[in-house]
Amino acid sequence: MSVSRRLVLQTGAAAVAATSLGLSPVWAKSALTMGSAKIDVLSDGNLVLPLRFTLPDIPKDEIAALFKKYDLPTDSLKPDCNLTLVRDGERTILFDIGSGPNFMPSAGKLSSAVEELGLDPSEVTHVVFTHAHPDHLWGLMDDFDEPVFPEAEYMISKPEWDFWIDSNTVDKMSDARKAFAVGAKRNLEIIEDKITRFNYGEEILPGIQALDTNGHTPGHTSFEVRSGSESLIVLGDAITNHAISFEKPNWPSGSDQDKDQGIKSRSMLLDRLASEKLRMVGFHLPFPGIGIAENIDGAYRFVAA
Repeated sequence: MSVSRRLVLQTGAAAVAATSLGLSPVWAKSALTMGSAKIDVLSDGNLVLPLRFTLPDIPKDEIAALFKKYDLPTDSLKPDCNLTLVRDGERTILFDIGSGPNFMPSAGKLSSAVEELGLDPSEVTHVVFTHAHPDHLWGLMDDFDEPVFPEAEYMISKPEWDFWIDSNTVDKMSDARKAFAVGAKRNLEIIEDKITRFNYGEEILPGIQALDTNGHTPGHTSFEVRSGSESLIVLGDAITNHAISFEKPNWPSGSDQDKDQGIKSRSMLLDRLASEKLRMVGFHLPFPGIGIAENIDGAYRFVAA
């Protein structure tokens, strides 16, 4: 597997501005080849999450000790948003679709990255969702209420679809997340006639298998992408932070719908990634989110590639 990277910014001034604001580069991509497939990781910007949202159940002194080791701020996290694009010669497949302009001002930059890549949006044949949270789904439509990728077919797991399309889901959410449910239902209804619902374990497209990693959401899905003898795991949000998820996989995450199941899915993935030495792309790992997991004396470590 060969890897090359480049970061592109509009101007030097834009680079300075992005750095000063703690934003991911708008014009960012990282390309690798895997068998006959070409894979690009495109930046949709980044989120800004209060620490109390991420780790509400962990004592502050334990958080401080871990974050000091990784030189992380203890007031908020600013996870990158990395979207995976796979081109196999016949299909152009985008995993997730970004947050669009209405979620956070630091995110919703995918259209700029697509433009820099030289990709015509009409070339995207499939959009495959890991789950239906805002930063993965709300980029579906542009400012004129037209599909961003007009020729794409859409795919999502059946449990994920069933959960968010249910009118009663909004009543089960906390006040802070009711907008998640309203937005998911609205966006999914727009593409109801163009979306395929799949089951876990299925090969949803040639060389792409759906992996059950529920917990973050009821139907959260990761994907194994195979080309020739090589494999890559598209994680979605089953693993979200290069420090917390790897060193402390048993810490409950405030972003998981089912915290206990989130821990089980995270631990299962880490064990497989490390034992099989598989490459991964993490949606919220440091850009470009590509790397491997190492198990050293029972502790996991993210190694960027």
